[in-house]
Amino acid sequence: MKMANKKSYLKFYLALILVLSQYLAYAQSKSSAIFSEKPIFPKGQRAPEKNFTGTVWVYSLIQADSAFNIPVANVTFEPGARSHWHTHGGGQALIAIDGIGYYQEKGKPVRILRKGDSVKCPPNTPHWHGASPDVGFTQIAVTPNAASGRVTWLQPVSDQEYKLKEK
Repeated sequence: MKMANKKSYLKFYLALILVLSQYLAYAQSKSSAIFSEKPIFPKGQRAPEKNFTGTVWVYSLIQADSAFNIPVANVTFEPGARSHWHTHGGGQALIAIDGIGYYQEKGKPVRILRKGDSVKCPPNTPHWHGASPDVGFTQIAVTPNAASGRVTWLQPVSDQEYKLKEK
Protein backbone atom coordinates (compact mmCIF):
# COMPACT_ATOMS: atom_id res chain seq x y z
CA MET A 1 0.00 0.00 0.00
CA LYS A 2 1.34 3.43 -0.91
CA MET A 3 2.30 5.87 1.85
CA ALA A 4 -0.36 8.41 0.70
CA ASN A 5 -3.10 5.77 1.04
CA LYS A 6 -1.86 4.80 4.50
CA LYS A 7 -1.96 8.45 5.56
CA SER A 8 -5.50 8.85 4.20
CA TYR A 9 -6.71 5.77 6.06
CA LEU A 10 -4.96 6.90 9.23
CA LYS A 11 -6.64 10.33 9.02
CA PHE A 12 -10.00 8.68 8.40
CA TYR A 13 -9.69 6.39 11.41
CA LEU A 14 -8.44 9.21 13.63
CA ALA A 15 -11.50 11.28 12.71
CA LEU A 16 -13.75 8.31 13.40
CA ILE A 17 -12.12 7.70 16.80
CA LEU A 18 -12.47 11.38 17.71
CA VAL A 19 -16.17 11.41 16.85
CA LEU A 20 -16.85 8.08 18.57
CA SER A 21 -15.10 9.14 21.77
CA GLN A 22 -17.18 12.32 21.91
CA TYR A 23 -20.33 10.33 21.26
CA LEU A 24 -19.54 7.66 23.87
CA ALA A 25 -18.89 10.28 26.55
CA TYR A 26 -22.20 11.90 25.70
CA ALA A 27 -24.12 8.60 25.48
CA GLN A 28 -23.24 7.68 29.06
CA SER A 29 -25.24 10.65 30.31
CA LYS A 30 -28.11 10.47 27.79
CA SER A 31 -31.61 9.23 28.55
CA SER A 32 -33.06 6.26 26.71
CA ALA A 33 -35.66 8.25 24.76
CA ILE A 34 -36.11 7.22 21.11
CA PHE A 35 -35.49 10.75 19.87
CA SER A 36 -34.03 13.15 22.38
CA GLU A 37 -35.49 16.57 22.95
CA LYS A 38 -32.04 18.03 23.69
CA PRO A 39 -29.69 17.43 20.75
CA ILE A 40 -25.98 17.17 21.39
CA PHE A 41 -25.15 19.62 18.55
CA PRO A 42 -27.03 22.57 17.03
CA LYS A 43 -29.19 21.85 13.97
CA GLY A 44 -26.94 23.92 11.74
CA GLN A 45 -27.93 24.96 8.24
CA ARG A 46 -30.82 23.62 6.19
CA ALA A 47 -29.55 21.11 3.61
CA PRO A 48 -30.20 21.89 -0.08
CA GLU A 49 -33.69 20.80 -1.14
CA LYS A 50 -32.31 19.68 -4.51
CA ASN A 51 -30.49 16.77 -2.76
CA PHE A 52 -33.05 15.76 -0.11
CA THR A 53 -36.71 14.91 0.33
CA GLY A 54 -38.12 16.59 3.45
CA THR A 55 -36.33 18.77 5.96
CA VAL A 56 -32.69 18.02 6.72
CA TRP A 57 -30.19 20.05 8.77
CA VAL A 58 -26.37 19.89 8.60
CA TYR A 59 -23.94 21.12 11.25
CA SER A 60 -20.26 20.93 10.32
CA LEU A 61 -18.15 19.48 13.13
CA ILE A 62 -14.78 19.24 11.39
CA GLN A 63 -14.00 21.25 8.26
CA ALA A 64 -11.69 19.72 5.67
CA ASP A 65 -8.38 21.50 5.22
CA SER A 66 -5.00 20.76 3.67
CA ALA A 67 -3.83 18.77 6.71
CA PHE A 68 -7.07 16.97 7.55
CA ASN A 69 -9.12 16.25 4.44
CA ILE A 70 -11.97 14.37 6.14
CA PRO A 71 -15.01 16.53 6.87
CA VAL A 72 -17.31 15.40 9.67
CA ALA A 73 -20.89 16.63 10.10
CA ASN A 74 -23.89 16.14 12.33
CA VAL A 75 -26.94 15.57 10.10
CA THR A 76 -30.50 15.77 11.43
CA PHE A 77 -33.40 14.35 9.40
CA GLU A 78 -36.95 15.27 10.41
CA PRO A 79 -39.44 12.36 10.26
CA GLY A 80 -39.82 11.11 6.67
CA ALA A 81 -36.81 13.09 5.39
CA ARG A 82 -34.12 11.36 3.36
CA SER A 83 -31.22 12.00 1.03
CA HIS A 84 -31.39 11.32 -2.68
CA TRP A 85 -29.38 8.41 -4.01
CA HIS A 86 -25.72 9.42 -4.06
CA THR A 87 -22.15 8.14 -4.04
CA HIS A 88 -18.92 9.21 -2.32
CA GLY A 89 -15.57 8.83 -4.08
CA GLY A 90 -13.85 8.19 -0.74
CA GLY A 91 -16.69 6.20 0.86
CA GLN A 92 -18.58 7.29 3.97
CA ALA A 93 -19.01 6.22 7.58
CA LEU A 94 -22.27 6.95 9.41
CA ILE A 95 -22.84 6.77 13.16
CA ALA A 96 -26.43 6.85 14.42
CA ILE A 97 -26.69 9.08 17.49
CA ASP A 98 -30.43 9.63 17.88
CA GLY A 99 -33.82 8.50 16.60
CA ILE A 100 -34.55 5.83 14.00
CA GLY A 101 -32.94 5.94 10.56
CA TYR A 102 -32.92 4.05 7.30
CA TYR A 103 -29.87 3.23 5.15
CA GLN A 104 -29.83 1.42 1.83
CA GLU A 105 -27.21 0.53 -0.75
CA LYS A 106 -28.41 -0.06 -4.32
CA GLY A 107 -29.65 -3.66 -4.74
CA LYS A 108 -29.71 -4.40 -1.00
CA PRO A 109 -32.53 -4.23 1.58
CA VAL A 110 -33.07 -1.16 3.74
CA ARG A 111 -31.32 -1.31 7.11
CA ILE A 112 -32.90 0.17 10.22
CA LEU A 113 -30.42 2.30 12.19
CA ARG A 114 -30.75 3.05 15.90
CA LYS A 115 -28.60 4.94 18.35
CA GLY A 116 -25.12 3.41 18.44
CA ASP A 117 -25.34 1.67 15.03
CA SER A 118 -22.71 2.42 12.42
CA VAL A 119 -22.42 1.94 8.68
CA LYS A 120 -19.38 1.85 6.44
CA CYS A 121 -20.37 2.63 2.86
CA PRO A 122 -17.72 1.65 0.29
CA PRO A 123 -16.43 4.23 -2.21
CA ASN A 124 -18.61 4.88 -5.28
CA THR A 125 -21.51 2.78 -3.95
CA PRO A 126 -24.97 4.28 -4.65
CA HIS A 127 -26.86 4.64 -1.38
CA TRP A 128 -29.27 6.83 0.57
CA HIS A 129 -30.07 7.45 4.22
CA GLY A 130 -32.65 9.29 6.28
CA ALA A 131 -35.25 9.16 9.03
CA SER A 132 -38.08 6.72 9.55
CA PRO A 133 -41.55 8.01 8.62
CA ASP A 134 -42.58 8.69 12.24
CA VAL A 135 -39.32 9.37 14.13
CA GLY A 136 -36.52 11.79 13.25
CA PHE A 137 -32.92 10.64 12.94
CA THR A 138 -29.53 12.18 13.70
CA GLN A 139 -26.24 10.83 12.40
CA ILE A 140 -22.59 11.73 12.32
CA ALA A 141 -21.32 11.55 8.73
CA VAL A 142 -17.59 11.06 8.12
CA THR A 143 -16.91 11.62 4.44
CA PRO A 144 -13.30 11.52 3.20
CA ASN A 145 -12.63 13.77 0.25
CA ALA A 146 -11.33 11.97 -2.81
CA ALA A 147 -9.72 13.14 -6.03
CA SER A 148 -12.97 12.22 -7.81
CA GLY A 149 -14.99 14.52 -5.51
CA ARG A 150 -16.75 14.27 -2.18
CA VAL A 151 -20.29 13.42 -3.35
CA THR A 152 -22.13 12.75 -6.59
CA TRP A 153 -25.88 13.27 -6.31
CA LEU A 154 -28.21 10.97 -8.22
CA GLN A 155 -32.03 10.66 -8.44
CA PRO A 156 -34.48 11.04 -5.54
CA VAL A 157 -35.46 7.97 -3.52
CA SER A 158 -38.99 7.05 -4.61
CA ASP A 159 -41.77 6.64 -2.05
CA GLN A 160 -41.90 2.95 -3.02
CA GLU A 161 -38.16 2.47 -2.34
CA TYR A 162 -38.48 4.36 0.96
CA LYS A 163 -41.33 2.18 2.19
CA LEU A 164 -39.52 -1.13 1.50
CA LYS A 165 -37.84 -1.42 4.87
CA GLU A 166 -36.14 -4.42 6.48
CA LYS A 167 -38.49 -6.54 8.62
